[in-house]
Parts: sequence; C-alpha cells; structure tokens
Amino acid sequence: MSLRTITSGRSLAALTATCAAALVAVAPASAAPQRDLGVDVGAVNRHLVALQRIADQNGGNRASGNPGYEASVDYVAGKLRDAGFDVSTPEFSYQAYERESVSLRVAGQPTEADALEYSPATPRGGVTAPLAVATVDDTPGCEPTDYDGMNVTGAVVLVKRGACDFAQKAKVAADRGAKAVIVYNNADGPLNGTLGDPSKATIPTAGVTKQVGESLAGRAGTEVTLDIQARLKDITTRNVVAQTRTGRPDNVVMAGAHLDSVPAGPGINDDGTGSAGLLATALKMGGSPQVRNAVRFAFWGAEESGLVGSTKWVRSQSFEQQLDIALYLNFDMIGSPNAGYFAYDGDDSDHQGAGPGPQGSAQIEKDFVDAMAAQGVQVEGTDFDGRSDYGEFIAVGIPAGGLFTGAEGVKTAEQVAKWGGTAGQAYDPNYHQPGDTLANVDRVALGRNVRALASVIDGYSQSTEAVNGMHSRAERAKLRSAQRAVIAQRAEAPRGAGCLPDRA
Repeated sequence: MSLRTITSGRSLAALTATCAAALVAVAPASAAPQRDLGVDVGAVNRHLVALQRIADQNGGNRASGNPGYEASVDYVAGKLRDAGFDVSTPEFSYQAYERESVSLRVAGQPTEADALEYSPATPRGGVTAPLAVATVDDTPGCEPTDYDGMNVTGAVVLVKRGACDFAQKAKVAADRGAKAVIVYNNADGPLNGTLGDPSKATIPTAGVTKQVGESLAGRAGTEVTLDIQARLKDITTRNVVAQTRTGRPDNVVMAGAHLDSVPAGPGINDDGTGSAGLLATALKMGGSPQVRNAVRFAFWGAEESGLVGSTKWVRSQSFEQQLDIALYLNFDMIGSPNAGYFAYDGDDSDHQGAGPGPQGSAQIEKDFVDAMAAQGVQVEGTDFDGRSDYGEFIAVGIPAGGLFTGAEGVKTAEQVAKWGGTAGQAYDPNYHQPGDTLANVDRVALGRNVRALASVIDGYSQSTEAVNGMHSRAERAKLRSAQRAVIAQRAEAPRGAGCLPDRA
C-alpha cells in the first residue's frame, strides 16, 4: 500500500499553513487530531469472555437464528442502553442455509470438500459425471470464453478461485451446460465461501483446498461424484444499532462489526474482536459525549450468511437517511493469532481486485494508516473484496474504511520481518473453525487495532471535513474570519514576504 499523503481540496487559509500564528483559530481541511481515547484492552477482553461463555452455554456457537446469537444481542444492547445510547434492535428475515451432508468421490475415492453456502442440493446419491477443468488465466471461470474448445455439457467443472465471485463462476459453468462446480482455493487452507443468497445459486457448488484442486487439475475426464444434501430455513433475527444522543444527526459517523459467528464455533476472533472493540469504545464515549457529529455503532446479524443484516439495514434507509451517514467504518477480525495489519485500500493504490472506495475512502485509509503508524506499526492495504459489511455502504456511495488482521490468507516472510509471527501459516488458522476461541486471539494486535479504531472514531466525531467537506456554521465563521486576517496581513507585508504566493 502506498503511504503517500492523501489530501482533499483545501481552503485559502489551509494552504497558508506556514502563517501559523495568524491561523490558530482555523479548522483545517483534515481529520480532527487523533488522540488516545483510553479504551482499555482489558475491557475489550472482558466482552470477549462474555461472548465465549454465551457460546459455551448455547451449543458452542453464536450463529444467527440460534440462541447464542440472541443472547449476544441482549448482552450488547443491554450494555449500550445502560450507557445512555439510543438503542434499537431492528428485526429482519432471511433464508439460512443448513448443510446436512457433503461428500466428493474422485474415481471412487473419498476426497475432502465442503458445500459453498447456498449451494443447491444434488439429487439423493449425488451427481456423477466426468471432470472438466476450466482454463486458468487472470479471470478463471469468470467468462464463457474460458470454456472455448471444451465440451462441459453434463460435466462437473473444476475452477480456480479468484477475480470474480463464486456465484458468477457457477453461473458461467451452468450456462455452458455443467451439472456442478468444484472451486479450489488460490491460497493454502480450506475454502470457505458463499454464493451470496439463494437467488444467485444455479448449480451445486463445492469448495476444496488448493492442494486438492491442483491434484485434480491434471485429471480431466475422471469420473467424480458430488453429493450435497442441504436445505433452506426461514430465520428472523436482529441487528443492534446504537446512536449517541449528542452531535449532528445529519452527519453521522457510523462504525460496525458483525456479531454472529459461523455454526462451527464461537467466533471469538471472527468477529468477537471487532464487536468487543466497538462495544468498549462506545461505552468509553458514553451515550451523550461532547461531539459535533453523532456516532452510530452497529452490530450486524447474519454476516456469515452473506452480509444479510447490514445489507437489509442499508436498503431499509431512504436516500435522505443514507445521506445523513458521513462515512462507515468496518472492523471484522482485529485479533488474528498470526496477525497481519491491514487497512482497507480506499484509494486503490495497491491496484488489486476492486477499485477505490467512494469519494472520501482514501482519506479514511490514510487516517487509519496514521493511527497505526503512531504506534509504530506499518500497515498494508487490503482490497474491498466484498467479504464484509462495508459492501452495501460502498454500493450506495458512502465512503468506507476499516482495519483487518487477516483470515485464511498466508503470512509472508516479508510480513514476518515487519510484524512478527510465523511465515507460511494463515493469519488465523482457526478461521470458521471450532478453534476460534478465547484462547486464540492476539491481544497485542487487538490492543493496537482498538486504540486505532477508537482514535479515528473519536476524531471523526469532531470533524469529517477531510472525508466529505462538512463544516458547521461556527467552523465556517472561523474559517472566513481567518481568511480575512490572512488577506489583511498580506496587504501590510512587504512584497514577497507574505504567506500567499505573489500574483505579479
């Protein structure tokens, strides 16, 4: 990620920053000065302990639609109400995906695989067909031309992960006549994925590891049997949305994390860490802090089922209500045990995957980079790849950013030199597994990320000018007064000695 300075258009007074004495009263076009809000990592850890115990008492998970999630909602909402926030728990409904059994046999031999979420079920006994292997290029399986010269009608297609979403890969193969799809990972570790929702599901779709996929890539024509038994279940559940009672309600700073886990485990890093960090920050601020902009904290449900809670909430807001949101900050996994340090690549300076975020996202990235640099941590960029709750905010044009310590991606030797940890291993080896517990959180990384998120939220609560250009009336008055002072000073100064450039 580029660490270059990212700036927005500046006022006349801000461009004359060398005249510091004359401009003390000016509010510059940048984020409010960052400060340590004093959020204690011990308080964050206490919330993680609570979420672990809730999972332990409710079948080992906090998945949406299950008792552990409802208990998590009650815990978070209760803490926020006690702190004086305006709290709501809006309900939403969706169809949850429940796997009953998944099996893959290659030439009669059992092979490890898992169904992608929302994959249609196969007939009982599975689909048996020859294996076809999609061309591996920059967009594997994303375009119909990837199958030119191949007969995939009636086949089970093997395709590499990357460049487009799983649903598109499945649809392209289905349109060419395939019976089913197997997607293999482009990095070490299991492939955990979703087709998004039932409407995007076309044919049965499974995922396998990189190692399994590469071993199958040379076996085109081999008979495979894929058997997926699954069903959809109607779920009604809740988000938690809490807003300060002070600050401008038409220029809201919004920050969110998902509160649900996968059914496989308690989800303490994913995303107990983000939820606990935000909750501790909210409680430190209190429900009626001295802020210029209202702050809204969101704890999303059904993120693990395809970003359902956040998507439905954003779509429930009118255009005017969406305009009231100055920016959205997302925190999904901020204590990975083999932690990386990433900020969402708002300016697309990494040129990876998706393009830049909406206008203002570059400044958000810079502010997080600066907040981590103040702690001696060099941050890398991470793509807006659509895998977390910022997705629908970006889709409607709201500037976004946030922090992330890594999931199933593998840490490099270069990253170990910067951050420590173990090269060649996943940032979180327990991602979407039963081992995502209280015992497997990096509390040093958690503390650094919480300090950064709290300082950035606190700064935006005072000014979002650098992100969206918003001034209060008082700030505009100060700015205009300072501009007049600078102009008067320049008129009295000898030619060439003023703060502003000569116009001769």
